[in-house]
Amino acid sequence: MMAAERMERAAVLGVAVAEETRRLLRAHMRPAVLGDDGKVVVDVPYPDAAVVTALLDVAAECFGERGASVEEARQAALETLLDLADDRA
Repeated sequence: MMAAERMERAAVLGVAVAEETRRLLRAHMRPAVLGDDGKVVVDVPYPDAAVVTALLDVAAECFGERGASVEEARQAALETLLDLADDRA
């Protein structure tokens, strides 16, 4: 497989992952609760929660997100994903 074909396939996979993340988050955005710190709290039930967690871990690694904990890295990746999703809306 040529390098260009591999890059094209990786891009298609990346778009599919981003779209699935966006779909899952939007499916559970209502009802959202405003937390004490002003952040929106979204309850994503199992099994979707397991998928979102895995996607956030992958996104954190891809975006190079760092944090003092795994949860902070996931939160940073989530904020990036929501920014990206907001640009498409």
